[in-house]
Amino acid sequence: MPQTMNVKRIGWLAVAIVVLGALIGAGAGLLTLLLYGVEHVMLGYIEGAQLPGPFGVPAIRRGISVTLGLTLAGVLWYLLRNKTTKVPSVKKAVAGQRMPVWQTVLHVVLQIFIVGSGASIGREVAPRELGAMLAQRFCDVFHIEGTDGIDRRMVVAVAAGAGLGGVYNAPLAGMFFAVEILLVDVTIEKVAFGLGMSAVAAFVAAAIKGHHTFYDITAMQVQSTPTLMLFALLCGAACGAAGAWFRKGSQWAESHKPSDTAILWQMPLAGLVTGLVAIVVPQVMGNGRAAAQLGFSTFIPDTAAIAKATQSASSAAASPWNLLAGEGGDIVGSPANAGFPLALSRFWMILGVLALTFMAKALITLMTIRSGASGGVLQPGIALGSTLGAMLGLAWIMMFPGDSVTACALIGAAALLSASQQAPLMAMCLVMELTEAPITFFVPVGFAVATSALVSKWVLSRQ
Repeated sequence: MPQTMNVKRIGWLAVAIVVLGALIGAGAGLLTLLLYGVEHVMLGYIEGAQLPGPFGVPAIRRGISVTLGLTLAGVLWYLLRNKTTKVPSVKKAVAGQRMPVWQTVLHVVLQIFIVGSGASIGREVAPRELGAMLAQRFCDVFHIEGTDGIDRRMVVAVAAGAGLGGVYNAPLAGMFFAVEILLVDVTIEKVAFGLGMSAVAAFVAAAIKGHHTFYDITAMQVQSTPTLMLFALLCGAACGAAGAWFRKGSQWAESHKPSDTAILWQMPLAGLVTGLVAIVVPQVMGNGRAAAQLGFSTFIPDTAAIAKATQSASSAAASPWNLLAGEGGDIVGSPANAGFPLALSRFWMILGVLALTFMAKALITLMTIRSGASGGVLQPGIALGSTLGAMLGLAWIMMFPGDSVTACALIGAAALLSASQQAPLMAMCLVMELTEAPITFFVPVGFAVATSALVSKWVLSRQ
């Protein structure tokens, strides 16, 4: 039953937006700083625009870091899950299950810790859980219940979305996560409430951790094209199928997590395997930023003039392609030629690196979840979509050089995320906000997301 708007209701909604939004934003900002601290201690680097992954970190240190990180987390998660009150999922918290305070905080910190140490899993669940726990206490203080608990449910869901919006400076995505995934109910009140709290959380978080573009897509063409719309249709269909299978895989991995002492050896083993794979594919480590940036940074000078795309010297120097070359082998060119190391003459080599990254990221992420780790799949999903979009884009620009591989990667990232999350609006907004893409690209991205959502729904319905 819809709630009647009155002064009292508007008042507590406003208080929740400001107070709860600020608390969640502070938490999201501090969790980001914690991630940077763990990366600095464990791996000797801090991710950022100039270094999106642990490139240049000695392979032995990468292996020790991720193995040690998952080993320690495995022990603590075993104790949390078997010796004390379990931490429910955000969806269960929205449904009414109680989130214990210190257990939730430790659970959240462990997720950030394993990502910082190099585990292949997303970190976006941590701020969502923190937001949900804080929202439950907020409702306790203000005695918020409503008819059949609907108000409490709305506050917890919106707060969880604000956690996502705060940690990635993506208020639209945070709002859509709440109303599209958690509440599955879009009303003016819920949209306004969610957007307001996510905006406050994003503002406070940015004040703490700083503001920067998460993904660099400056190598992209300036304007969309008719041929890019056709690519969006085809890429959306491919990413819809791939995203549906990734969703099935992650659900299987989640349902088969060890609940006993098996976690004590499975998580260290997952860390060891991740470290071994990272010898060849260092971009597989972390929440997916490095792998996704590989796709976004696939700049092909041969067709750049036709597509009217350019890549600055600073963007080229920070490209994972050049950072990979510095790993000790001439993968795509010399770091001294940091401006333009890629070319169509190396088509199969570039395609092979992207394909290897795609497969490694998918399998290692699923293995990490299956071993018992907690975390998300939003950023891994973006990484898979970016690399798949770049692979398809390489072939596409052979026929239509007026488009750029970066634009194809952008479309793929949003499309695969839409399919894997079954949340097209959230996926589109999150990718557009993380990349700060020009608003004109909402058209091809939206077309691809719509296609992906329909194809993935069909694939999932045929289980």
